[in-house]
Amino acid sequence: MTGGRMPGEAISNKHCLVGVTLDESSLGRGTPDQEHERAIAIYDLIEKNRFLLPEHEGGPYLVHLALVERRLVFEIRTADGGAVITHHLSLSPLRRIVKDYELVCESYYAAIRTQTPEQIEAIDMGRRGLHDEAANILLERLANKVEIDFDTARRLFTLIYALHWKG
Repeated sequence: MTGGRMPGEAISNKHCLVGVTLDESSLGRGTPDQEHERAIAIYDLIEKNRFLLPEHEGGPYLVHLALVERRLVFEIRTADGGAVITHHLSLSPLRRIVKDYELVCESYYAAIRTQTPEQIEAIDMGRRGLHDEAANILLERLANKVEIDFDTARRLFTLIYALHWKG
């Protein structure tokens, strides 16, 4: 699966991601619903992000994601394909949040059918809180390796969750 800007589309910021690809051999292909969620997460991440490598003169960047020994591997390249660096991110610190997030999302979708707007809002606040917690973990874990802002960290967590989502 790939995502990115269209050929010839202007790139206004060199500190950004312009493309994300997924390694199908390690991450696998999902059901049509899972693939759709992954595509949306990639689109949202690319659409608006801040992505900067502290020891590099600038991008824009492409990232290829793979899963190796329960680590998310970020193979980072310049937009023209030149290799820059590879980072390995342990997913262990996110494991609990991903499980909790899945339960809250299931509760949210069930609540939409039967609960009051106030109850739905309470569940959604819990979902947003978990999303924010995951974003803060990503900011901390990527510090000094990849500089991203809070909104980019939230979008990255959305993609990580989409990679785990069972549908």
